[in-house]
Amino acid sequence: MNLVDSCGWLEYFADTPYADFFAPAIEDTANLIVPTICILEVFKRVLQQRGEDAALQIVAVMHQGQLVTLTESIALRAAKVGSELKLPLADSVILASAQTYGALVWTQDAHFKDIENVKYLAKT
Repeated sequence: MNLVDSCGWLEYFADTPYADFFAPAIEDTANLIVPTICILEVFKRVLQQRGEDAALQIVAVMHQGQLVTLTESIALRAAKVGSELKLPLADSVILASAQTYGALVWTQDAHFKDIENVKYLAKT
């Protein structure tokens, strides 16, 4: 299973030079999980930059993966992992979601750089 962090979705939809890094995970929808926190972050950014219609279209594409809601068990796991690794709230939820589903996290977020089961690409 794969989980693409919000930054990866934004790179992919903007077709930046980093989009190719995230494409294999995003396009393998049968093995893709999408936490609702990623939908929140991506929708908000696209809404600010390109408007609601574009943001809704992008969210529709994100729904091709398996949606992962923030359950109580994921929330508790996020609190523990966030405390242990000193992660911000959204990153904690993303990591806890990935751990719950046995997924590999694809990201450019330096908070994840040295964490197990993370495929990290530094943004230069």
